[in-house]
Amino acid sequence: MQLFSDPFSMGLLASLLAGGATGLGAIPIFVKKDFSRRTLDLMLGFAAGVMLAASAFSLLVPAFEDPVVMATGWVGVFTIVGLGFTLGAGFVHLTDKYLPHEHFKKGPEGPSSRLARVWLLVIAITIHNFPEGLAVGVSFGGGDTIVGISVAVAIGLQNVPEGLAVAAPLVREGYSRKYAAVLALLTGLVEPIGGLLGVSVVTLAIGLLPYGLAFAAGAMVFVVGDEMVPESHAGGNERLATWGLMVGFLVMMSLDNVFTFLFGG
Repeated sequence: MQLFSDPFSMGLLASLLAGGATGLGAIPIFVKKDFSRRTLDLMLGFAAGVMLAASAFSLLVPAFEDPVVMATGWVGVFTIVGLGFTLGAGFVHLTDKYLPHEHFKKGPEGPSSRLARVWLLVIAITIHNFPEGLAVGVSFGGGDTIVGISVAVAIGLQNVPEGLAVAAPLVREGYSRKYAAVLALLTGLVEPIGGLLGVSVVTLAIGLLPYGLAFAAGAMVFVVGDEMVPESHAGGNERLATWGLMVGFLVMMSLDNVFTFLFGG
């Protein structure tokens, strides 16, 4: 079922709103200056769970059900979905390896750079926000608005705690609350760029839809495994972060089915 006749504009708008949720997540720093490591790890775990569920149910399942994949049977599982998934993970791996950036806990990665540390931190968040925007764009580009809404809600939902996870450490390091909130918002505004690319490619070549869906899923799963889980487990709150992941997965799994019941008929 299609609720909108223009997937291009919907994909761009949805990725913009989803990316802007990082700014929404930073708002609590104006009320409370400091947040405990336990709170941030719990929220990061929740965001990871949402991304995993979105990758599985909102991206990979539609990719498997695409007519192109269905027509090729088990061969398409490997040559289309498997290939796209692997390429998505490889894209994040290479970007992470060759683009200078820095994580709050892991420290600097990639080539050396003279950029200020705060901008290296912003680049690190931007690296995995781009595939999130791409996921939103690709999902709308296929013309199935239910899938698009599901992915956009998932990305926006996980961007809220991520925005706080970006802004709170910056405030703790001495940056002003306003500056930290603006930077948190900026890290999310790269998502419309990914959204524009995703919806454009898939709209122009609909046969690339299963590749695009699998690519976005692979990129997001890689980010979860390589960054979000290790980051949330680095402070001694492994069990709490894991429960956060479980709850995030459950919430997104449930929402994905709710959207199908509401709009699928």
